Amino acid sequence: MKSMLMTMPVVFALASAAVAQDPGEEFAAGREEYLAACAACHGENADGNGPIATMFKERVPDLRKIAAGNDGVFPTLEIFQIIDGRTGIRGHGAPMPLFGKRYKAELEDEIGPYGAEQVVRARVLELVLYLQSIQE
Repeated sequence: MKSMLMTMPVVFALASAAVAQDPGEEFAAGREEYLAACAACHGENADGNGPIATMFKERVPDLRKIAAGNDGVFPTLEIFQIIDGRTGIRGHGAPMPLFGKRYKAELEDEIGPYGAEQVVRARVLELVLYLQSIQE
């Protein structure tokens, strides 16, 4: 009982730190991933006006309006699968890269297939959570 009472302040301090976290920091990893992998096509602000967007036949989607185009609900699993690309769901046609395959290839030799898969899922999830956070 005494050890439990001693650990409670630590638990509360950690919980408070998590709640007090700056909202900008919460999605920082996803934003970095977005800027590195997506901004060239979708634009720095995710509005579909990236520097190479004009090279595509079809308009590059505005990623800030995903939820609006889905009755106000952000389709988390569908977006995860589109970005990952290995499930057969293709995002807005052939130009969308298969990020899951690409990310895994970068890491497989270094940390093995199972470790690489965990990192791939984490990277894609951070990106999805970031996209969800910027919905208008």
